[in-house]
Amino acid sequence: MTGFSGADRITVLLVEDDEGDAVLVEALLEEVGADVELHRVRTLREATRLLAKVDCVLLDLGLPDTTGLDGLTRLLSVSAPPAVIVLTGLNDELQGERAVAAGAEDYLVKGQVDGPLLLRGIRYAVGRKRAEETQRQLRDEQLHAAEKTRLERGLLPTPILDDSDLLEVVVRYQPGGSRMLLGGDFFDVVRTRDGTLQVLIGDVCGHGPDEAALGVLLRIAWRALVFADQEPSRTLRTMHEILEHERHQPGLFTTACMVSISPDRKWARVYLAGHPEPMLLVGDRVTELPRDRAGLPLGVLPDSTWSGLDVPLPPGWSLLLYTDGLVEGRVTGDTERLGSERLIGLIDDITRDRPDWARDPEGLLDSLIARVKALNGGELDDDMAVLLISDQG
Repeated sequence: MTGFSGADRITVLLVEDDEGDAVLVEALLEEVGADVELHRVRTLREATRLLAKVDCVLLDLGLPDTTGLDGLTRLLSVSAPPAVIVLTGLNDELQGERAVAAGAEDYLVKGQVDGPLLLRGIRYAVGRKRAEETQRQLRDEQLHAAEKTRLERGLLPTPILDDSDLLEVVVRYQPGGSRMLLGGDFFDVVRTRDGTLQVLIGDVCGHGPDEAALGVLLRIAWRALVFADQEPSRTLRTMHEILEHERHQPGLFTTACMVSISPDRKWARVYLAGHPEPMLLVGDRVTELPRDRAGLPLGVLPDSTWSGLDVPLPPGWSLLLYTDGLVEGRVTGDTERLGSERLIGLIDDITRDRPDWARDPEGLLDSLIARVKALNGGELDDDMAVLLISDQG
């Protein structure tokens, strides 16, 4: 059948057991030169195997393997069903109205349909179905975006600091991959009543809404434990136990780094649970803090424990905490991943080029991430959170 452009071509499945009615439908479409690819089957069972390949179904309600509206209900129960137009007899218009109420796009009465009316009905039904699908996809995307925003707000809270604190906290966060999937990295910064600054950064294995929700749960639990003045190593132990009970699949683990900075900002105690160690930046010097007391990730062994390592903080210090997405990117032309040593090299280059970087820590992070992405040849595959805390006193 010809008469319309290829882009307008519609695939129609006629489900009709009566030979005369089937020939009539084909003749009506031929009459108007409809650019319709028409297929015909005689039973609903045959039709269900072809639904994914058609735009519209012309459905006779009087098939040998269905009764009443059962056939329509079965067609509409599949995932993403095509548009359905019900064909009724002269005495069955009420049944046609019921079919539309049940989800059919339209109904046509046999014997009262000419070619233009049939073609117009098919095009209207297909257009309406496509518009409905577009609206459904838009609603799904809006709901997904809203849920993503809520989860990311839980993963990335506003730091709780005191106005008297001469500290600057800069954060950069990005889910992994060019599709911007929801990540499971999280962080938090809280100043307790005695002036201690408590810092957390963590990474739930994997990425997606389940991992993000678990990250939110662990981050909120951490903040509550900090406000309850629980000792840091015990805090990590409690988070470990929460993870064991709340994870959605066995073996799922979380890396974490917790830092307690003394009220006078001259000492830091660092706890590592399978996480990359922070970096200490002072002027143009970058030092990776030791891993002498690093422990296993949360959720690995039931009897895991963690202990802290004390680190002196010289005047003008900055601490860089990050998740492993920052260093697991590839380096173009190299089989090795970036790694922490080359990351230190990048930071060295930036601080040498910009001796006053401490006045612009945001610029430092943006330059660092841009160089990491450039070496990777594009967006990073894994989730990434980077946290830079600078003493401005």
